[in-house]
Amino acid sequence: MGNFARPKNDHVTSKEMQNQLLKITQKLAELGLNKGTSGNCSVRFGDGFLVTPSGMSMEEMTANSMVQMQFDGSFEQSKKPSSEWRFHRDILQSRIEINAVVHTHSMFATTLACLHKVIPPFHYMIAVTGGDSIRCAPYALFGSQALSDNALQALTDRKACLLANHGMIALGYDLDDALAVTIEVENLCEQYWRILQITQGQINPNPPLLTEAEMREVFQQFKGYGRWAI
Repeated sequence: MGNFARPKNDHVTSKEMQNQLLKITQKLAELGLNKGTSGNCSVRFGDGFLVTPSGMSMEEMTANSMVQMQFDGSFEQSKKPSSEWRFHRDILQSRIEINAVVHTHSMFATTLACLHKVIPPFHYMIAVTGGDSIRCAPYALFGSQALSDNALQALTDRKACLLANHGMIALGYDLDDALAVTIEVENLCEQYWRILQITQGQINPNPPLLTEAEMREVFQQFKGYGRWAI
């Protein structure tokens, strides 16, 4: 993907950034991409990052619920960060062009993740994730360092991946970008799920895929294609 400057948050207060993170979290629930206490989000802020709290329902959550963390794993006293804080930290620490991380248990991405499916280039919009596939990271216990390590590997040169038997992760240059990638990945997963339904039982159950050359053309075209410009 192209080089994107890190958003300058010097003029943004902690309260404003907490509100932005809350709004994205509320939007995910509104769209049905997360339900109950599932999923979590983070955004780079100051010398660390803000992350959603652990085990808190959307009805309980406020802007003040967001937890400030440092990259050494320390966080605000009297608050408890998401149990998945490790992959949020590791992604933001290792990917300097990324400033926001969204994790969901959305229906279609999670369904395919439970089947350990890699999403191939059946549609050109796969390119929005940075490559010609959406990888599925091997299973590891939620909240563990092993899960974070697996996710980082699956996210190499990508802005999204599936997590086996778990859900998906989407990355963005800011919170709005991460939300847009999340929505597009869930849409692609639904389309692929429906294709697999239609082709089940056929002699050749695999859908036609775009070639490497065709995907290269897509990446070239995306260089001037609105939000997805690379």
